[in-house]
Amino acid sequence: MKKQKAYKFRLYPNLEQRILFEKTFGCSRFIWNQMLADRIAHYDKTGKSLKNTPAQYKKEFPWLKEVDSLALANVQLNLNQAYKSFFQSGSGFPRFKSKKAAQSYKTNNQNGTIALLDRKVKLPKIGWVKVKIHRQPKGLIKSATISKTATGKYFVSILCEEGILPLPKANSNLGIDLGLENFAILSTGEKIGNPRFLTSLSEKLVREQKILSRRAHLAKKKGCKLSECRNYQKQKLKVARIHEKISNQRRDFLNKLSTDLIKNHDVICIEDLASQNLMKNHHLARAIGDVSWYEFVRQLSYKADWYGKKIVQISRWFPSSQLCSTCGFSSGKKPLSIREWACESCGTHHDRDINASVNILKEGLRLA
Repeated sequence: MKKQKAYKFRLYPNLEQRILFEKTFGCSRFIWNQMLADRIAHYDKTGKSLKNTPAQYKKEFPWLKEVDSLALANVQLNLNQAYKSFFQSGSGFPRFKSKKAAQSYKTNNQNGTIALLDRKVKLPKIGWVKVKIHRQPKGLIKSATISKTATGKYFVSILCEEGILPLPKANSNLGIDLGLENFAILSTGEKIGNPRFLTSLSEKLVREQKILSRRAHLAKKKGCKLSECRNYQKQKLKVARIHEKISNQRRDFLNKLSTDLIKNHDVICIEDLASQNLMKNHHLARAIGDVSWYEFVRQLSYKADWYGKKIVQISRWFPSSQLCSTCGFSSGKKPLSIREWACESCGTHHDRDINASVNILKEGLRLA
């Protein structure tokens, strides 16, 4: 079956190519902000929506012609999708983009305008750029997304349409209870520890952030713009590298764990946790952000779709911790301090988290 799969590679552009990338990032951001501002102004004036396109702005701003036109066309598609999500799904209203946010743009493959060959990638308006290829993409190239990190690294994510063979049946199903003390508790009785990547580097991060704040204060005292202050920019890069290290460690952990679980189980049952709502608890927000439950479930979902496996999400209101997984007796809510308990009906002794994961598995199989 044909599926879409993305391959991400590090780019090594020369000076001229970096300038073109920065122009395209800037033009994409400008078009988004200009189109959004005009749509808001038009609606405030007439009460009707405005159907504007990037082509309309090229006469007034001729420098927009210097960059890839498909990158600007994709900005329009993304803005339309943002409006659609706002009206249909209740997502937030589209926001204006800032230079400080992540920089990226997307372009499409038209008659070979995107290609990979001998450690180089061909991109529209840019030409051949050096790239580090660690695995060869298969299938038809559909699009490429170019991005720049806060540490100044360039990446390309190449989306391909290819045939992915389903994995063989494992004849095993799994229930997962996500937590903070342990990242995941499996219905098999295994507990996967929480690596706490942010916590492990928090002291170093706080120290470097304090230095950054002091350098920002000194720059303002001297009347120097932060963008022109070399000491501030060097320290800002140090802080960005720590954040990048945390992000890379977390992504690597989640990728390896999700791949292993998908390979070894046919049906995976997991709670549908409302991470955004849980983040409103200021005592737990940092810890919840560090475990990245949403990203873990997202990875499980797309890998299950690729390889012919199934993910079943259980309602967050399902009382997995209250039911005895042996006889089904409900003993009511328990404070979080109680980690083990015995069923009043059948007398079975339970580990709170393992019992919850077994109940999640049973409920998931019932719904599947």
